[in-house]
Amino acid sequence: MADHTPPLESNQLISSDIPLLAPPPPAMVNGDGAGQVILVQVNPGEAFTIRREDGQFQCITGPAQVPMMSPNGSVPPIYVPPGYVSQIIEENGVRRVLVLPQPEFHPGSHSPLHPPPHPPLPAFIPHPAMMPPPPHHMYSTVSGAGDMSTQYIPQYHAPHVFTEQDSHSPHGRPAFVHRDERTSKTYERLQKKLKERQGGSQPKEKPSSPPLSPQKNHCSSPTDIQNGSPGATTGLVKGKQVCKIKGSPRIDTESEELDEDSKALQALLSNISKPVVSDIQARTVALSWSPPLAPANGDSDVACVPETFLYEVTVSYSGKDGKFKSAYSGEELSATLEDLRPATDYHARVQAVCNCLHGSPSDAVSFTTLSCEPDTPSPPRKTNGTKSTLVLQWKAPCDNGSKIQNYVLEWDEGKGAGAFEQCYYGPQKQYRVTKLSPASRYCFRLAAQNDMGISGFSEAIDFYTSGSVPATPDSPELVRAGVTWLCVQWRRPAGSPAEDDIAYTLEMEEENSGYGFKPRYDGDELACTVKNLRRSTKYRFRVAAYNSEGKSSPSQAVELHTCPDKPGAPCRLAVKGKVHASSFKMAWDSPKDDGGSAITDYIVEMAEGPNGNKWEKIYSGSVLEYTCERLKPGCVYQVRVYCVSEGGQSPLSETLQVQSLAVPPGPCVPPRLVGKPKAREIQLRWGHPQVDGGCPVSCYSLEVCPAQTEDYREVFQGPELECTVISLLPGRTYCFRLRAANKAGYGPFSDRCEVTTAPGAPDQCRAPHVVCKSPTCAVVSWEVPAGNGANVTEYRMEWGAAEGSMQSCYCGPALTHEMKGLLPATTYFCRIQAVSVAGAGPFSDVVLCVTPCSVPAAVSCLQAMEESELDSPHFCPSTCLAVQWDAPCDHGSEITSYCVDFGDRQPLSVGRTTSYVIENLQPDTSYRIRIQALNSIGAGPFSHTIKLKTKPLPPGPPRLECTAYTHQTLKLKWGEGPAKALATDSIQYHLQMEDRNGRFVSLYRGPCHTHKVQRLSESTSYKFCIQAFNEAGEGPYSNVYTFTTPRSPPAPLKAPRIERLDDHSCEVSWEAVPPMKGDPIIYSLQSMIGNTDFKQIFRGSATSFHVSGLQLNCEYRFRACAIRQCQIPGGSQDLTGPYSATVSFSSLRNELPSSGAKSSADATRTKRTLSDEQCAAVILVLFAIISILIAFVIQYFVIK
Repeated sequence: MADHTPPLESNQLISSDIPLLAPPPPAMVNGDGAGQVILVQVNPGEAFTIRREDGQFQCITGPAQVPMMSPNGSVPPIYVPPGYVSQIIEENGVRRVLVLPQPEFHPGSHSPLHPPPHPPLPAFIPHPAMMPPPPHHMYSTVSGAGDMSTQYIPQYHAPHVFTEQDSHSPHGRPAFVHRDERTSKTYERLQKKLKERQGGSQPKEKPSSPPLSPQKNHCSSPTDIQNGSPGATTGLVKGKQVCKIKGSPRIDTESEELDEDSKALQALLSNISKPVVSDIQARTVALSWSPPLAPANGDSDVACVPETFLYEVTVSYSGKDGKFKSAYSGEELSATLEDLRPATDYHARVQAVCNCLHGSPSDAVSFTTLSCEPDTPSPPRKTNGTKSTLVLQWKAPCDNGSKIQNYVLEWDEGKGAGAFEQCYYGPQKQYRVTKLSPASRYCFRLAAQNDMGISGFSEAIDFYTSGSVPATPDSPELVRAGVTWLCVQWRRPAGSPAEDDIAYTLEMEEENSGYGFKPRYDGDELACTVKNLRRSTKYRFRVAAYNSEGKSSPSQAVELHTCPDKPGAPCRLAVKGKVHASSFKMAWDSPKDDGGSAITDYIVEMAEGPNGNKWEKIYSGSVLEYTCERLKPGCVYQVRVYCVSEGGQSPLSETLQVQSLAVPPGPCVPPRLVGKPKAREIQLRWGHPQVDGGCPVSCYSLEVCPAQTEDYREVFQGPELECTVISLLPGRTYCFRLRAANKAGYGPFSDRCEVTTAPGAPDQCRAPHVVCKSPTCAVVSWEVPAGNGANVTEYRMEWGAAEGSMQSCYCGPALTHEMKGLLPATTYFCRIQAVSVAGAGPFSDVVLCVTPCSVPAAVSCLQAMEESELDSPHFCPSTCLAVQWDAPCDHGSEITSYCVDFGDRQPLSVGRTTSYVIENLQPDTSYRIRIQALNSIGAGPFSHTIKLKTKPLPPGPPRLECTAYTHQTLKLKWGEGPAKALATDSIQYHLQMEDRNGRFVSLYRGPCHTHKVQRLSESTSYKFCIQAFNEAGEGPYSNVYTFTTPRSPPAPLKAPRIERLDDHSCEVSWEAVPPMKGDPIIYSLQSMIGNTDFKQIFRGSATSFHVSGLQLNCEYRFRACAIRQCQIPGGSQDLTGPYSATVSFSSLRNELPSSGAKSSADATRTKRTLSDEQCAAVILVLFAIISILIAFVIQYFVIK
């Protein structure tokens, strides 16, 4: 059951004669009582259809729940199609109606469940509160059916309503059962209300046009789709559907059975014969057909053959293969096709439809409609006419299969009363009507006649006869004049009849053109606008009238004038003469184009400011110049001019921008004092002058003079509105005056302003007097300065070795001060300042004082020198010490020498240097060193003492020995000690080897006593030397040692191969080794029996050897090696290489000769040792394990 039940329309009812098509889904029945609501469950893919009293349908598609109301309050019967029965079950208090197939069912028989005791009655009434909204409707027009009404087709999917067919009515429709009296009354009351609501105004449908039966998926017939109008049908079908075949109550198999039923039903629908034609008329024909027939052998898969089908009749008038159009759609087995063409060949075919399944169209039947009277002709037309005749012509209409014999032309004889009389009867298509009155109206109509009869008359049409020539019209009149156009009108000639068609010709003559009158208009209008004329020009116009009879005389000529155009803008607007501060004179030229009329006035407008927002009229006259007065100085003005003539106002001229001259600003307000006056400065402030002279003030000038004098001097000039006047005397009165300036110049001075300064600090002291009593002591004295109205309370003295870094060293009332702790031969600076209650006065001039010379100062920064800082190649750190120091202050006397004291020995005297190397010292001995500087006055104090120690003597070179050697390596050893270096070793060694160029290159540098030289060549001599060094330095190199690498032995051979020959012999072979540097290679083969020693059994250059005399049941082992025969001057020397891996060989007796090679192979077993690759892998694994153990030991015992 669906979760969301779509609402239903409240005004739809179920009719008593609705066919219920297919088995319904289970219906949920809830509640009891008179107003019982039944929920009809519509499953997905199914539909529930309700037909109303007016024949229209309401379709509800699943999933949905349809709320229905039982009128009598009891559970209503559920009507199912033939072959099905309904069963009511109750689950959890809810009753369900299941539709199940009947075991034995024969189509056409009555159901034994419910006999039909009553006529049909409605089963359900939709609940009015839960009806869905009406679906979207689609209306299709009916073609070829006369005045048939518009067919209503609801837009929904195929309706499926389920019934139980108990009995058949005489018309083949199922009858509803169990209709009690209460139900009948309720049904009649509802029917009455529905008819009252409709008002009985709906037209009755024709018997041949019942309401259209609902179709599944609102599909249309194939012919409708082909014709491009899916809703266009010519026949209507009564709403009746056949049952759905083979319904099943199970949802999971319903769709699969539906597909099989559809195929069987479609095959049944295709078995339809062609229609039968009867009652052929000119525009109608009657068709009848038989319903689809089941196969004769009875093998049809259709379980229930529907009683009624929907039939669609399609018609083509372009042959059997032409385009067929739908002409009828309904359930009837006959139809009358209307609106056909007379005497036309048609082909018709019929197609059966059921549940939107279309069968194949039947074979087409052909017929030809009968002939009839001609179509109504078109009205005649007038081809010529005079005052008394009219010539009329017409075209022949469609003859509808019979040739037109005559035409009937009727007229009203000009009476206009609506009564027509025949004026012509014959086969011609034109006729001349004579003896008519001039300028009169006559009405005509036309009909055609053939052997079948006479057609209807055409529409009546009026024609007029010609009249006389029009009279001379009056002269044209001016309606409106423009610059380049004139609008002219005239009247219809007097006495001309209203029905007379009169046209007019308007002629125009231009003044002084010499071409005379020329036509400018020809038509039936009574007014004309003549364009493209010249401005302010006189033109003459006349008009003549004409009709079909002739042309009248032209009217009297009238003179009309075009309007003048507005003039152009005045040009060359400029300033005439010099611009003054309050006036200037301007002039302009008249416009180049006056528009055809004289200029009457010139208007000058002026606006103040560069933007020109507000314009004022300042002049109006005919003069071409004007003087603008009463202007503001330095102000910008905008000026423009335009002129006026009879043609109107001209455009504005170009704007002229003029700026009046500026004047110097007016007098300023006297400056005012800001704050309290100080002793030597005051701050003044002022405002802008009231009159700026038309130009912004650019600067101000402030002048000052002492009181009671006129000696002014300028103390400020600038754009600021305040300034600070400095360099004044304390307690004095000063006079100030101010003036402003702009680009026009300075304005007048303001009134005088007097200001008195406050008392000030004392005056500057005179330079003090300095006397040096000793190199480290000086006495300073000074005099009392002027106090400027206040007594001096104290003096401040500043003293320093530099003029910019003097510091205060005295503050008090005394006039002398003694400075102590000075440096000899040093320049000092001194100055004095006096202080009173008004403040501190300025410092005096700076005085220089130089103290006398003295002995040098103590030497500082005494330190030892590094060996890298020395350039002497003979410096030995074991017997020498190098010191350096910074030169001390000489105190005015140049230093002559230094004295070096380094212990019990006599101090050394050195020259004027700051570094010295003390030689001939004892190795590994500590010394205390200090330095003293000397000058011409005496010796200065000693420096601080430093302690230095000489290094021990460097070690000598050790003896170099070769402890092990191969043809590619030499292991060298020197000195006594372990092979590995210890952390306490202070002596390190430097080993060098001579390269191919004869230069010694470094091989090793470190504390170890052994070194292995690798990647050497065989039989080659190499030269080595060694050197020892420690913190004392590097010792001498040893003598050159020469060591020679031996010749390399041959490489080891691979394990020999053994081939068994018989029980007592075998053949042993091995790989060949190429000669080594020209030395030949021989081989040695050894064998061993059991656990005895190896014995040589072969020596030579061959690579194989035949071993014989082998003992049975013994195990032999063989190995081989290569021997290099080195060629030396004294003879040859053999170098034996390593032996190969051992190969085992067992000699067994062949006990069973018949076993052949198998027994021989079992007896002979060759055992080989590991190959070279396997040996290398084993060695690599062992080496990795040993390395890990060594690393662990070093980590645990050495590092930790």
